[in-house]
Amino acid sequence: MTVKLDFEECLKDSPRFRADIEVVQSDVSELETRLEKLVKQCQAMLEAGRVYCQTSKSFVNGLRDLGHHCSGDQTMEECLDKFSKKLSIILEAQGEVIETTQKSVKTKLQNFVKEDVRRFKDVRKEFERSSECLEGALVRNAQAPRGKQHEVEEASNALLNARRTFRSEAMDYVLEINVIEAKKKTDILMAMLSLMEAQAQLFQHGHQSLSELDEYRRKLNEEHTQFVLNSAREKRDMEQRHAAIKKKDVSYDDSIMDFNADAANGIAMEGYLYKRASNTFKTWSRRWFSIQKNQLVYQKKFKDQPTVVVEDLRLCTVKPSTENERRFCFEVVSPSKCCLLQADSERQQQGWISAVQNSIASAFQEHREDPHSPRQRCSSVTANSSGGGGGGADQENKGCKALEEVQAIPGNKQCSDCGEPGPDWASINLGITLCIVCSGIHRSLGVHFSKVRSLTLDSWEPELIKLMCELGNTVINRIYEARIDEITIKKPHPSSPRSDKESWIRSKYVEKKFIQKLPETGRNPLQRRSSGRRNRADTQDRAVQRPPLKPKPNRATLPRLTGLSPSDLVQKNNTHKEVEEEVEDLSGLHPGALLYRSAALQNFPVMADALAHGASVNWVNVAEESSTPLIQAVSANALAACEFLLQNGANVNQADSTGRGPLHHATILGHTGLVCLFLKRGADYNAKDKNQKDPITIAVDTANADIVTLLRIAKMNKEMREMDGAFGQSGDETYQDIFRDFSHMASNNPEKLKRRSADART
Repeated sequence: MTVKLDFEECLKDSPRFRADIEVVQSDVSELETRLEKLVKQCQAMLEAGRVYCQTSKSFVNGLRDLGHHCSGDQTMEECLDKFSKKLSIILEAQGEVIETTQKSVKTKLQNFVKEDVRRFKDVRKEFERSSECLEGALVRNAQAPRGKQHEVEEASNALLNARRTFRSEAMDYVLEINVIEAKKKTDILMAMLSLMEAQAQLFQHGHQSLSELDEYRRKLNEEHTQFVLNSAREKRDMEQRHAAIKKKDVSYDDSIMDFNADAANGIAMEGYLYKRASNTFKTWSRRWFSIQKNQLVYQKKFKDQPTVVVEDLRLCTVKPSTENERRFCFEVVSPSKCCLLQADSERQQQGWISAVQNSIASAFQEHREDPHSPRQRCSSVTANSSGGGGGGADQENKGCKALEEVQAIPGNKQCSDCGEPGPDWASINLGITLCIVCSGIHRSLGVHFSKVRSLTLDSWEPELIKLMCELGNTVINRIYEARIDEITIKKPHPSSPRSDKESWIRSKYVEKKFIQKLPETGRNPLQRRSSGRRNRADTQDRAVQRPPLKPKPNRATLPRLTGLSPSDLVQKNNTHKEVEEEVEDLSGLHPGALLYRSAALQNFPVMADALAHGASVNWVNVAEESSTPLIQAVSANALAACEFLLQNGANVNQADSTGRGPLHHATILGHTGLVCLFLKRGADYNAKDKNQKDPITIAVDTANADIVTLLRIAKMNKEMREMDGAFGQSGDETYQDIFRDFSHMASNNPEKLKRRSADART
């Protein structure tokens, strides 16, 4: 250990010793200042190093993500993966250097300042205090008078003690000076040595890691050189092709028209067309159309799900449209809709018309060769079901349910208008089955006359199937063809020209030439009734004045007489006297009142007869709180009757004089199935009656948990759609599933809903 001050010199307390002391003190103070500054700088370096490591790790993660993005390019993926791994190893080593610096440099230097320098300062204070005491003792000893022996002795003793203390403190101070001088060297050198070793290990480790990539770097450098040459060559080729194409005539507007029915991607034809919307403003939108899988579809963006315009090209026709102000227009007409399209030129118009016509021909050819057509599939499913088929047959059977159940109704196995066997189309508001030709004619009449739907291609709700099974071709034709024998017009047959079928259908449903004329007595309004058999005496009095109406094809007595001929009715009434007692005279009612009364008793033939004779589906009975036929059907919990009225244009929100609409009444009566139906048909669940109660409040008051659930789900679903915007989702899938389940239960197991409602009220 190097001796900074000599112990012998400190005992003399010479001026040289004092000068050396001052030099040492100044040196220690300077050392303390510099070490504190160095510790702060080290702390800043460590913080910056940690930030650098964290940022570098983010950069390495970015390289790794870029490599995953370039997974299709093996060269780039391999390069980024290898380099990111090596950088990760180097960053880990750099993190270790930072920790070493923290422990070896900052901590040691900080401890030297806080402990060793502080101890030096404490010893220095003791030395200075003893030095002052010695100085005072010397002064008092020098001033002691010769004649006062006791003062001389006291001063001598005090001086002896002060000198002894000073020499002890001086030796301790010299020792501390020599110790701190030696420790200064060892601590600082050790800290620097640790730091240098850590840095050396870092760079050696980094060099070793990157040296492992020497061969790969050489290989990658060669590939990069080749890439540069290839890129320059491709750029030159593209510039030459670009210049060559610019020399050609690019002033033409027609795009390339190419119809290929056997295209590998299944797209026979595609291109841009303008499509006229079916809204009030008849706006035109440019969309990308394509013919694929025997369908005409379009989409706005490539990632959008294609929208189907024509589900089956075999069911449509195409023709130019000259009635529109726009040029190059053509129509694609199917039984369910008519789509007006516009091409950019006459050449494109002709190309699309030819493409659709060729696709129709190809679709028919494929249908003849396909053993799995809808009708054949239903037949095979029926055979499999009777023979114990598997789960796949059950799934197919579910898809053919509408076709099988509706065609099982008497008269429905032939077209209602031309008699063609095996019709697979239907008019859901009339309740009849149609062939494909007649369905197209019905479609042209407009939805206020006939709503056409496919029995095989469209999805059918349970209440619609139930409605179709309540009517049928036989019942409806007895109404709309009641006077066919009195008129010379002949009913068309399957092979009749389309023009004959169209003329017949318009005469039958639009002009209503063949229905039974309404008797003059059928003009009286409905009188007020107090109950289900309101004022039976009053009814009997009216029956005496005007005899009951005998059963006719266009009139029926109540209760329900679906499918009975006049002779069958007479025989049935003679056999069952109790039924005759329940018969109500309806001959004096005009069509609106007739529809009103028959709706309450679920007599579908009479309801259809009333509508055929011009009854307003929203007729109001002022004598009974302005009730409507739809509200009467609700009172009877007649699900199919409500569906029939709604399909024929009944207002689902029309309220009576109490302010209650059909949804209010269905909620009050606890008819869960009807609540579900009305919500699906757009009923307003926020409408309030005169008591300021909406259906949700009524359902809560009656403790009907099912109806409360339906109403709240409908409200939540509407709020979700409004939140998504005008072009948002059509509805939550859970909402659709719940309403589908309730609809199925209301049509097939209504007793379960009654039981559930009773349990909830209990």
